[in-house]
Amino acid sequence: MPTVACPACGTLNRIPETRTAERGRCGKCKAELPLPGVPVAVTDATFEQRVLEATSPVLLDCWADWCGPCHMLAPTVDALARDYAGRVLVAKLDVDANPQVAGRFDVRSIPTLLLFRDGRLVERLVGVQPRGAIEAHLRSLL
Repeated sequence: MPTVACPACGTLNRIPETRTAERGRCGKCKAELPLPGVPVAVTDATFEQRVLEATSPVLLDCWADWCGPCHMLAPTVDALARDYAGRVLVAKLDVDANPQVAGRFDVRSIPTLLLFRDGRLVERLVGVQPRGAIEAHLRSLL
């Protein structure tokens, strides 16, 4: 059963397989939940809670709207979010709007994929990567 972290309070909510295409509400704070299998937007303000405190491995896509290669990688990131829903949290960080996290992890080139496990950065992939290469790194985290 896929789980979705509440963007407001961080509570993990289980979503029945039959209802994964519907928007739900958090069981704790009643905030609207993002659809499972869709990358979660992360900001400087939500990074600690969503990424470092996540109970599953995290794939963080550091991108910018003006970046052509970032747009090339986006469909792969979206597909990984769908295929690894409930096992890996796939998130996106706009580096222009969130310079603190980008600076903290020395993101100098985009797209950059950061892989976290148990609140620690364990892998960094810079540039457009083929899906197979990204999946190999994800499988090592599971």
